[in-house]
Amino acid sequence: MHPLIRTARLTGLFYLCLAVAGGLGFLFVRSRLYVADDPAATAANLLDHAALARTGVALELLTVLTQALAAAWFYRLFHGVNRYAAGGIAAFGLVNAVAVMVSAALLATALDTTDAATVQLLYGISGHLWSVGGLFFGLWLIPMGWCVLSSGWMPRTLGWILIAGGVGYVLAAFLRYAVPGAETAADALAYPATVGELWMVGYLLVRGVRREALDRAPSPAPQPALT
Repeated sequence: MHPLIRTARLTGLFYLCLAVAGGLGFLFVRSRLYVADDPAATAANLLDHAALARTGVALELLTVLTQALAAAWFYRLFHGVNRYAAGGIAAFGLVNAVAVMVSAALLATALDTTDAATVQLLYGISGHLWSVGGLFFGLWLIPMGWCVLSSGWMPRTLGWILIAGGVGYVLAAFLRYAVPGAETAADALAYPATVGELWMVGYLLVRGVRREALDRAPSPAPQPALT
């Protein structure tokens, strides 16, 4: 297998794991534990579903791990195309990973807390970390799309969708706090990002890069020997 294809598929695998872990943790587990404006219900859910709550923390930790690995492998994949843009993918992805890591620490703290108001506060801050962290998630999609356009390894339409999705994520992060009641509009701004991410993951896993681009593509930096 060509080194570039291997790097692309590993990148896609890490990105897929990131999407699954983040989706399950934030959308599935949190929705079954956190009850907005009802601290007593949230605290009761943590007591009644302690295993699910701990699974939520583990999923957030997995999100941190896979986002860090995806950020590093995206840099490895694209650094020969545009080192500045590849560094942007890595840097913005790692900042978002740090935001989720803090969220995981807050959820873990909630497991050791018996006061309902404190549990609600911790879950509330965790949710806002995901919301404001979306700013950097949007920012990592923009240079990712730029690398797609610059390299010619993937469809140009994918590159433009990633850029549009990144801009939408950034705008949504501001809209949620600047305009009360604009949650629906903010969610709509993230739709192009979802399309771009799913397309990117699928393309990396199935094709890697366009075959005709392999002969003229710069190879990823060699990995250090283990022995």
